[in-house]
Parts: sequence; C-alpha cells; structure tokens
Amino acid sequence: MNKDLIIDVRESGVEIALLEDKKLVELHREQSDASYTAGDIYLGQVKKIMAGLNAAFVDVGAGKDGFLHYLDLGHNYLQLQNFVSKCISGNIDGAVGTKKQFPELPKNGLISDVLKQGQLALVQITKEPISTKGPRLSGEISFAGRYVVLVPFGKKISVSQKIKSLDERKRLRRLLVSIKPDNVGLIIRTAAEGKSVAELDADVKALYAKWESIVSGLSKALPPAKMASEASASTVMLRDMLSEEFNNVYVNSESLYEELKDYVKQIYPQKEDIIKLYKLQTPIFDQFGVENQIRNAFGKVVTIRSGIYLVIEQTEAMAVIDVNSGNRTKSSQDQEENALMVNTEAAIEIARQLRLRDMGGIIVIDFIDMAQSINRKKLYDTLCEEMKRDKARHTVLPLSKFCLMQITRQRIRPVVDVEVSELCPTCSGSGKIKSSINVISDIRNDVKFLSQEQNEKKLTIVTHPFVHAYLTKGLIRKPYHKWQKDYGVKLKIEHSSDLAITQYTILNSLGEKIEL
Repeated sequence: MNKDLIIDVRESGVEIALLEDKKLVELHREQSDASYTAGDIYLGQVKKIMAGLNAAFVDVGAGKDGFLHYLDLGHNYLQLQNFVSKCISGNIDGAVGTKKQFPELPKNGLISDVLKQGQLALVQITKEPISTKGPRLSGEISFAGRYVVLVPFGKKISVSQKIKSLDERKRLRRLLVSIKPDNVGLIIRTAAEGKSVAELDADVKALYAKWESIVSGLSKALPPAKMASEASASTVMLRDMLSEEFNNVYVNSESLYEELKDYVKQIYPQKEDIIKLYKLQTPIFDQFGVENQIRNAFGKVVTIRSGIYLVIEQTEAMAVIDVNSGNRTKSSQDQEENALMVNTEAAIEIARQLRLRDMGGIIVIDFIDMAQSINRKKLYDTLCEEMKRDKARHTVLPLSKFCLMQITRQRIRPVVDVEVSELCPTCSGSGKIKSSINVISDIRNDVKFLSQEQNEKKLTIVTHPFVHAYLTKGLIRKPYHKWQKDYGVKLKIEHSSDLAITQYTILNSLGEKIEL
C-alpha cells in the first residue's frame, strides 16, 4: 500500500490529508489559535472535588475546568505529587535526590484522600475540549517518542504486543534496562522493532530532556500554566506512522518543510527525501484531488457505488449510520446475496469514514437484514479486518439479531466536520416557503398601501421570473392591470433571477428602493 501525506498550511491553521493508494482516509485539522491539544502538560489548580463522581475539576486555563477522575491519577501519583510539591517550593535538588518510596494508589480509593481544593496539580490533557465539556485530564504524565514512551515514576518496562517475536521482545527489554534513567518507566513501541541501542538511547534522552525542562520550570510557573506542548499534528503523524509504505510528504510551507525534513532526518534518515516542498500556484489540495474527495466524503448522506449510500447522524453522545441499498435493489441476485454484497461494500466505507471524520464514542450501524448467520459472520470479519488500519483504540461487537452492529472508538478530539451544504436563503432551512398565492397577495397589499396611504403614483415591482410571468400573463387580463385601475397607480413589472421566489422589491418613481 502506498501512502502520501498532503499538508496544507493556511493562516487559519494546518490541514493534513492522509492518502492510501490515492484515496483519502484521514483528515486532520490543527487550528492556529488552538490552545489545548491532547498531550499538552499543565500545572493546574484544583477548583472542586466531586465526591459523587470520585473526580476533581482542575483549572488549566480553558473555558471549562478539566475533568480528572480518580482512576486517571495513575498508580504512582503520590510519588509524582510529592516530587512536584518540592519542585514548586524551589527544592529541586531535594526532589531529584529523594529516595523515599510512596505506595501505589489503591484502585478503590477516594480522590478526596489525594487531592484538596486549591491544591496545585501537574496534569496532562488526554482528550481535548468537546462541545460544552472541558478537557479530560490524567495525572499519569507520559512523553511519546518514535520508539519509546517515557513515564516519570513508572516502575516497568513494557513491550508493545504487536511485536510478536519472543527473542526480539527480550532483546529490546534488555537494551532498555541498560539505558533507562532512574525513576522512570518505559513503554517500547512497535517502531522500535529491530532498532539499535544507539537509536533507542537517543530517543530516551530526548524524552527525558523534556521532563527535565518541566522540572526546572515548576518553581517559576504561575498556574494555570502550560509546561510542555505536544508536537505539531504533522510531526506526530510522521512520528507514529512513518514507514516504508510512505512515498511522499508534500507541504506548501517552507518553514514547516524544513522542520519536517530535520525531524525525519533524525528518526528515519533513509526516508529524508520523501519530504517535498510544493511550489505550484494551484492550491495543494486541488492538485492532489483532496478537495474533491472531501466534498464527496462528508455530509449527512455519503454515496458509495452501485447506488449504495450511507446516512450518518452525529450527536454528542453517539453516532448512528444507516446503510441503504439504493439502486442495488434492482439487482438480479437473490435478496440474501444482494444484502451481503451491499453490507460488505458499506462496511469498507464505514471503516474509512470513522477514520476520516475521527468519529468517537459509540457508533451504531444499521445494516440491511441478513437471515443467515454465516453471512453475518462474514460481515463482522470484514469490518474487523478494515478496522485494523485504524490507530485509535476500538472495539467491534458482532451483529445483533436485528442486524445492528455496535462499535466503540477512542475519542480524543472533536469529530472532523466539513460543511458541504448551506442554509437555503429562501426557506431558511425549514423546507417550506410561503405559498405563491400569499406572495401575490402581499405584493397587492403593498401596492395598495403605497398608492393610497403614501400617495405614490408610479411604482416598479421587481420579482422572481416565475412571479413576473404570473403577474404579466394573458393577452387581455393581467393581474397588475387590475391593480392599476383599482388603486390609481402606474405599475412597471420587472424580474430578477437573483431574487428567491418569495422575494420582491418595490421601487419609487426615482428608482429608489422602498422599505416596508
């Protein structure tokens, strides 16, 4: 599979499109004014303890206080809390040199035993603010690199389960034990497979330097204060996804081009040449067909092929996807075979849509009914296979007897939403407009008022072409002729295609618009 990354840098922010075999599968947006990003680390202040929720609300400077649950504090929070308190008081040497060990937090403990109102807390954003909710926070700080994740005060060295070779797992664990700094835990990522000790050591040192910079800045920080930022979205994608499958990374900003080239040179030197600066006048998304794919892939109704289409309804808590066969109902195949084919095509597109829109939470899919259990199993296996490409944590449940499938998917950021429709200027989104008879009646009443009450003797009426045709139709009896006779006014009827069918304008003898 060939992968291309297209990065469009604009004044409003950065848009990143991931193409797999030229097909758009992920779209990420990073606003230039975005203040809170998953992975950012803050020194916040506890504003409220909610005993009923066993959680605390922490002020990190967002519009809404962040939510910190007891279970998100981490096993080693007492150790971290003691360390941070000493650093804030200026006793950094004492904090670093302390050898006192604190017990792990019990799973069934109370947050009121750990945190108090007004207390300062070092926290990390795990979910960005969504809708009316503030950010979700964690007390277990971590720093993600290309090959490892560093966890201050962690006590374990864990290996990614995707590394299957037992010998390789043992080799990596042995190497990390020899280079691990004191008082940190390490998680070995899948990308570390086959890497040398020098490459792993460089990654660990870079991550540990980030932690040291936070430690040195705690004594000067005024909460709420950002202590460390996650890397840019484009850098994170390259860090987590860069592989032999990547062909090109196109970017239309020279400064970002240099930044990415330097980064790739550090983490994957043999792939340095895939970073390319885009210089053409044509917008970068148009050049690579991304803009056209965005228009076709977003919206409430998504058409696949053979007439199959999806209807996607998104709420704050969950999303519902309805599969419709469309023109496939005219197929000569029997109903069961046709349903399986439609559902299979829909499942492939649904897996893409979840990644593309970054939909999270609970997703319920209403597939077309299938009577045979073997076909339901085939559909389940197909969707599971397609979802393997998805980096977000997810769970897919088998189809119910009503042919409904439930998926839970990790939600970190708000759903990517591209507006592909606009409010109708005529009906204002209601789907209904004033009847044509009422429009004619309104025009007649306005003409009567202006001629008899305002003493206007010459008026020009500008209407939609359809209304114009109605007013001027007939060789002998035209509606506006009767108005001229009844109200003693001279009327001129004109039309404009710029007006909606229910809109009209009346001008006086000087050609000035009359406001009514």
